[in-house]
Amino acid sequence: MLLGELEQEGQTTRRVLQRVPEGKLGWRPHPRSSSLGQLALHVAIIPSLGMHVLGPDVLEAPEFVQPEARTAAELIPTLEESLVLARRFLSELTPERAEAMWRLMSAGRELMAAPRVTMIRTLMFNHWYHHRGSLMVYLRLLDVPLPAVYGPTADEKAFG
Repeated sequence: MLLGELEQEGQTTRRVLQRVPEGKLGWRPHPRSSSLGQLALHVAIIPSLGMHVLGPDVLEAPEFVQPEARTAAELIPTLEESLVLARRFLSELTPERAEAMWRLMSAGRELMAAPRVTMIRTLMFNHWYHHRGSLMVYLRLLDVPLPAVYGPTADEKAFG
């Protein structure tokens, strides 16, 4: 089930990332917002969180550094690499491992704990959709035509 969702949403994300304009990677809608390049690269990388973040049973909370894409051309290859890692992680996930508890720690303090499959849904998929939606808002603010995602946009018909 999760592999099918990954494939479908990977295609959708690819269509969104293909719209990121080369000359606008440093643009941000607000001084405290991520730049377009940071957000787009984050969207491309999120699927690989499965292997990197949710693979171990316990993860010490990392210091998060948000890199920025150097070029728009790197976004699709980065997404493809991320999808390869996500496919591998999900295809190797046994039912026992999926139901095992996953924990996020910081200096010995538990920040979060839930069955791994719940965290896959939350930190991998829902997180991906949230940031992809934000990326689409950035694109709209830059007057970039938006692809159809779950239905038509003002720019593209979904089924025609």
